[in-house]
Amino acid sequence: MDIRRKDTPVQARPLTILGLETSCDETAAALVRLDREGRAQILTDQVYSQIDEHARFGGVVPEIAARAHVGLIDRLIARALQQADLGFGDLDGVAATTGPGLVGGVMVGMMSAKAIALAHDMPFLSINHLEGHALSPMMARQDDASPLDFPYLLLLVSGGHTQLLSVEGLGRYHRLGSTIDDALGEAFDKSAKILGLGYPGGPALERAARAGDAGRFALPRPLKGRPGCDFSFSGLKSAVRRSWEELAVRDDQARADLAVAFEQAAGDVLADRAGNALSAFAAQHGRRTLVVAGGVAANAQLRKRLSQCAAAYGFAFSAPPPALCTDNGAMIAFAGALHVRAGHSDGLDVQARPRWPLDEAAAIAHPVSGSGKKGPKA
Repeated sequence: MDIRRKDTPVQARPLTILGLETSCDETAAALVRLDREGRAQILTDQVYSQIDEHARFGGVVPEIAARAHVGLIDRLIARALQQADLGFGDLDGVAATTGPGLVGGVMVGMMSAKAIALAHDMPFLSINHLEGHALSPMMARQDDASPLDFPYLLLLVSGGHTQLLSVEGLGRYHRLGSTIDDALGEAFDKSAKILGLGYPGGPALERAARAGDAGRFALPRPLKGRPGCDFSFSGLKSAVRRSWEELAVRDDQARADLAVAFEQAAGDVLADRAGNALSAFAAQHGRRTLVVAGGVAANAQLRKRLSQCAAAYGFAFSAPPPALCTDNGAMIAFAGALHVRAGHSDGLDVQARPRWPLDEAAAIAHPVSGSGKKGPKA
């Protein structure tokens, strides 16, 4: 994490933080309140998805995304404050994603947050987008009978990232494995595009898979059964393309059958690699909780498969509700609140970072494509 943070713990008191998220194709502004005991309440979570702007291109166009963020961010901030019946004077800080992500979009939220912090003399928090996802399950479990606490094993699966991380405390993240090629969310989207299922591809493929025959196509399980915790999905995506192109009849049933075959293959790979990570984590920390977060974590079948995997290794299982799996401002506000509570703040000279791994030491020692990238590959 950013070594420029200053550690001056804040006396336990309620904190209200504005969080801004603009790293890809969602523009989001949220207000989260942290009470004296550390329980979080989402006061409002405004999210505008740019699906319509990007649908005809079949994927996110960075320049279009950045322009949309510019046109939306002020209105979303105003709407969030109005809905929560708060003004800037009621805030204890403003947090924004400053990476990783599409740098043009990241800069929109970051500069908006810096301007608010400067104009209203409040702390500015530079938040790693991956940290927002990593901590979001803690926010979601605030009212649970067994709230989530450090340490836990995190499987982060999204359009730009597929990683297994040991989450040991605020700012303490150890990477156990990552994708060596495509992220799973990217493989979902590109497979959906191959099958002509539309955009966004992940939800479309999941819907199609419900009517599929899982036994019709035999797709590979890359790296399954091998040591370690890294992932590979490029070969699986390529197998979907070959299977589709070899068909004599490409109808809706064929789409459904290939979709469910892809979904099951992805689930087998995730469970296998997570199993290795669960064993490694248990040896160091004991049996705790397997957490899955990120946009792909909204997939119901993958959640079910990972829950079964966790139980097989004696771990509890946790995942945020689907609305908190995709990009949102609440997770950024929550991460910001935890950093303010710990006495952290950032200078206004912080720069946007298109690549920003949570475990920078691991990324330097063992660089892989999924160690801090955000957004689809060209």
